[in-house]
Amino acid sequence: MNKRVKFDFDIRFTNGGGIKGEDFRLDIAGDDISDKELADYIVADMRLLMVGETHILNKEILTEPHKRKPVGTGGQNYLVDLSHTIENGLVTYKGLPAPVICDFLSRENSAALYDGDTTFQIGKIEMVTNTGTYIDCPFHRYADGKDMSEMPLERFVDLDAIVIRAPYEQGLAITANRLRNHEIRNHAVLVHTGWATHWNTPTYYENHPFLTADAAEYLRDCDVKLVGIDSHNIDNTQGRSRPVHTTLLGAEILIVEHLCHLELLPDEGFTFSAVPPKFKGVGTFPVRALAKLKTQG
Repeated sequence: MNKRVKFDFDIRFTNGGGIKGEDFRLDIAGDDISDKELADYIVADMRLLMVGETHILNKEILTEPHKRKPVGTGGQNYLVDLSHTIENGLVTYKGLPAPVICDFLSRENSAALYDGDTTFQIGKIEMVTNTGTYIDCPFHRYADGKDMSEMPLERFVDLDAIVIRAPYEQGLAITANRLRNHEIRNHAVLVHTGWATHWNTPTYYENHPFLTADAAEYLRDCDVKLVGIDSHNIDNTQGRSRPVHTTLLGAEILIVEHLCHLELLPDEGFTFSAVPPKFKGVGTFPVRALAKLKTQG
């Protein structure tokens, strides 16, 4: 059934005055819509500036035929979280210590410091930087390479991205040939192997998918900006060499390991972001990796 919303609105401006509307009707995509979504739509549709308080009043959902494109469809970006959750005791890389996440100041202990029922929590985290979903900068591999604080912001944010499907059931070694026939120049290349399904299990750490040395050289020669993978390591950990880290980080191509939810992404037509804190002297750190997709109109 087609749904419409009828409502009044009162929008105040931060520089004084306001605007009101009564008995507005809009088509909606679902069975309901939040006050904030309606206010955002009105502000955008009327191109209002200096908007302060917004109030949606007398909202009513009606069953009526749609007369225009429903609110909430088309032209809007939405985000897909590609990061694993970091929690106390999580082992990301076998042989490295798990993080310790605890209270430095608990809510119970803070109660004596404030009036009434006001409490705060201050957390304490002890961990190695290779924890959760993390990004590698050149300093991780090279003593004279750029660390987190030296890499420009544009290397982390809103990169045009592509997903290359390389299911681990078809072989663990991902060669250059498996990366060909894709538009990858100046892109973030995310390799979807499906290995994330084994996350936080003993299987995850052993015999995992990886890129080969020739794959890394191909990506470097194609001038990609970043390479990510949903596996335990982008290199083969069966031996002691790390040619993929060596090649990519040597060319200042960032690496993101331990991604997840790549199956939710289209093959192309989205952007990728993975932003670490601005630490000096650190070459690896956890990130909140995400993809920004545009809804289909």
